Amino acid sequence: MGTWGTGISSNDFYADIYATFFDYYNEGFEVSDISEKLIAESQCIIEDPHHCNNFWFALAKAQWECKQLDPELFLRVKEIIDTEADLEVWRQCGANEKYIKKRKIVLDKFLLDLQREKTNAKKRKKKIIRQPVFEKGDCLTFKLENGNYGGAVVLESIADEYGHNLFATTRINQATKPTKEDFEKSEILLVYYESYDDIVLEDPVALTVKIERRRDIHKPAIFWWYPVRRKDTSHPVEKIASIVIDLEYSHENHGFYGYVASLDNSMIEVANRQFHLEKTKPLSTNKLTIRELTKKKKSRWWF
Repeated sequence: MGTWGTGISSNDFYADIYATFFDYYNEGFEVSDISEKLIAESQCIIEDPHHCNNFWFALAKAQWECKQLDPELFLRVKEIIDTEADLEVWRQCGANEKYIKKRKIVLDKFLLDLQREKTNAKKRKKKIIRQPVFEKGDCLTFKLENGNYGGAVVLESIADEYGHNLFATTRINQATKPTKEDFEKSEILLVYYESYDDIVLEDPVALTVKIERRRDIHKPAIFWWYPVRRKDTSHPVEKIASIVIDLEYSHENHGFYGYVASLDNSMIEVANRQFHLEKTKPLSTNKLTIRELTKKKKSRWWF
């Protein structure tokens, strides 16, 4: 999961909680029941000082849109903003004053919005089944910041309310556009950040890494994308070929891969960050190939 800006909704924790809230809401659940369920299911986020504010912000915004903002929840959000507790989290994570000021403006406006009663409650929507943006087996290439071509493979495509795709970013990093054979022989990018000093904190994408305390060692760059913003990718992505994938992936059973709402801050930027880090850090001794993720009898060391 990631943060792509200073906006209230500009992070994956907020997006996930907000989206889940309205999934239940559109299925007919009452706001109070949804809130209790989300709180019970999100204790890991609530207990994490780096992410809990985004949980309460998302829940408050969702309740407000339904014209059922709990007074106690409003006071909790008000305290977070008035005491600048959220800004302190950003400071602890290395955000510079430019982003702190932008974040403060956003938070103050958010608090004012919550104090204004909404004219009409948000209407429940019938669930719409969306087709995924990419097809299972698609081999995608994109330009890296070093001028080379990178690559990712779509491991799964699921037609549902969001149109989920499961991506695996590869270690492809070459001057020429990759071929189908390049993808078939490729390895999965294993991501790790050994210290915060490896990150340039002026970069908002790098700030995301610090906020999320990315100390994962040798974690495969595999993630579910639910395109809440389908035109969020500023980097051109091109389909090169399609390969056969024998395995089936369910986002309900494979949630440990994580969810993202932005391709720029995941599939592409994670490769840029990792390749940059490897200029001064040793490569992982582990290896995970595309074949292990597409054929039967796959390795499971990364679980």
